[in-house]
Amino acid sequence: MSDIPSAPEPRGQGPAKPRDPEAKKPREGEELKETTGPKEATEPTAPTDPTAPTASADPGEPEPTGPSRESSSQGDATEAAEAAEEESDWAYPSPTPAPWLAGLQVRSPAPVRTATLWAALATGVLSMLLLDDGLALNLLLVAIPAALASYFAAQAAGRRTRAWTLVWGIGGIGLLIVPALRDADWPSFLAVVTAVALGSLALHGGRTWPAVLLGPIGVFNALVTGPTWGWRGLRERFGGARRGLGAGLRALAVTAVLLLVFGALFAGADAAFADLLGELMPDASVSGGPWRVVLLVLGLVGALAAAHTAAAPVQWDRVEVPKGRPRGRLEWALPLIVLTVLFAAFNAVQLAVLFGGYDAVLKKTGQTYAEYARQGFWQLLLVTLLTLLVIVFALRWAPRDEARDRKLVRGVLGTLCGLALVVVASAVRRMDMYVEAYGLTRLRVSVVAVELWLGLVIVLIMAAGVWGARWLPRAVAASAAAGVLAFGLMSPDALIAERNVQRYEDTGKFDLEYARGLSADAVPALDKLKEPLRSCALSSVADELGEDEGLWYATSWGEAHARDILRDRPPSKDPDWSVCSRVADDLMYR
Repeated sequence: MSDIPSAPEPRGQGPAKPRDPEAKKPREGEELKETTGPKEATEPTAPTDPTAPTASADPGEPEPTGPSRESSSQGDATEAAEAAEEESDWAYPSPTPAPWLAGLQVRSPAPVRTATLWAALATGVLSMLLLDDGLALNLLLVAIPAALASYFAAQAAGRRTRAWTLVWGIGGIGLLIVPALRDADWPSFLAVVTAVALGSLALHGGRTWPAVLLGPIGVFNALVTGPTWGWRGLRERFGGARRGLGAGLRALAVTAVLLLVFGALFAGADAAFADLLGELMPDASVSGGPWRVVLLVLGLVGALAAAHTAAAPVQWDRVEVPKGRPRGRLEWALPLIVLTVLFAAFNAVQLAVLFGGYDAVLKKTGQTYAEYARQGFWQLLLVTLLTLLVIVFALRWAPRDEARDRKLVRGVLGTLCGLALVVVASAVRRMDMYVEAYGLTRLRVSVVAVELWLGLVIVLIMAAGVWGARWLPRAVAASAAAGVLAFGLMSPDALIAERNVQRYEDTGKFDLEYARGLSADAVPALDKLKEPLRSCALSSVADELGEDEGLWYATSWGEAHARDILRDRPPSKDPDWSVCSRVADDLMYR
């Protein structure tokens, strides 16, 4: 609603004529039209008194023209002119956030920068050219321009780069090194998923549990608003005219034709240059054209969605989790103290078995060494998970009215966490016994890694009880990402092969069938086997790799290293399977 203050009455003019009561009243939000006399200021919704003089605007002050950001201007021509100047060609109506994001997405995205558009286009083009031949270094090459697009968009929105933003961003890029180094699919997949989660944290920020856990959801809404935001910016740059857009497309077409013609001529003139082009350029066959178009769209949409999220992040920290009702000391402490006593009794038995030897326990229970180890690990892993769940609910309902309440909570939960760490150590020891009996597999190395990470989370909870818990959500997320990165760099398949080859040298037992299913990362360890077992183990990997080498950006370091080994010492095409089958009779219990 407009509220125009009364201006001083000009000398010699006297009061303005009374306004006709039957005159049409302007609607709310409608601009006042310039009339032949002095401009009248009226309140659109208030009744007009015919006897009251109407204030006149300064006749020497011109009425502002052009678009204005606000329909209610205070009647000041200077403010209206400044508002008109603020309205530029880049302005456009901000996309309405999804209803479920109302109140969380408080920032409207700044106009898209040219650098953001170029970076998004580079992401789409690289996706089209590089991602059709497998995942290795090419995934990292595609992620770099996407990260730059997000950086440019955040800078345009005035967001400052904070320390945790750098941690999440560098961590996400670092995780994409795993597919470039390892041939195994499963650690690479885990690294890529974790990299996406860290990228979402870098885009949204946040320090609470809802922000850490719900951050990736905000990117899905940007999959729609991001491309719309980018298209509007592109249309503004071409002035909304087809001529400008056509000129840009023609320039790209001429560039492509020149590169194609002269590149083909140079390749035909020199074989070395042709080989260089063949190694650098992807195989853009016509049969894969539709799929490459899909990759182009996916890369472009993904980059614009990430950039839009960086420009207008969802404030997940605004999600409030209701606090639990504090319980009385007896109601809260009694179950936890009894549980702590149970933990202490179990750990005392574990220490007695550790120092007294396993022979007495096995003789008394009638179990074998491997059965005892296998039976205990999974239960202890579940105990660790349930302990973390108990701690979460205990903190939610903990008494916190007085200082001694806080001391009670720290004492009980600290003791429980300390005993839980002993359970973690016992579980890891059980799995080590199991591996000694049956060998190492992907499942076993994975669950041991999870158990160790759960132990680290317990340590972080204990530290939060001493120094405060504001940093705990981000620390847990960072520890998970660091664990995934270490797991991938460790090369699980190589570790499995090395451990099983060592077991074969010590016991003469080897699971050939399982070894033949490992990836090319296991080739350096399997190469240490003696013939004919070496050829039997490596023949499946050699057949899977084939003789045709992949493109440099789609070949991991593990695959390239395995090819070098197999090229120098190729496995026999007709190994003595009778010997291999006798060794393979003793299979691992998987």
